[in-house]
Amino acid sequence: MSATWIRSSYSDGQGGNCVEWAPGRVCGGGAVPVRDSKDTTRAALAFSPAAWAAFVEDMKRDER
Repeated sequence: MSATWIRSSYSDGQGGNCVEWAPGRVCGGGAVPVRDSKDTTRAALAFSPAAWAAFVEDMKRDER
């Protein structure tokens, strides 16, 4: 099954710190799939919606 992956705006343009997530794709239990875009052959990690939301909010706080 294919997914549309979105690269995080926090990823740098030099090929490092690249995180992607697949909006609309739901893993078991409603988990959000996240992967390392530098190695897309590896399995994605699955985070609960609450854990993913907390991570995103933490990243936004660190940006300020």
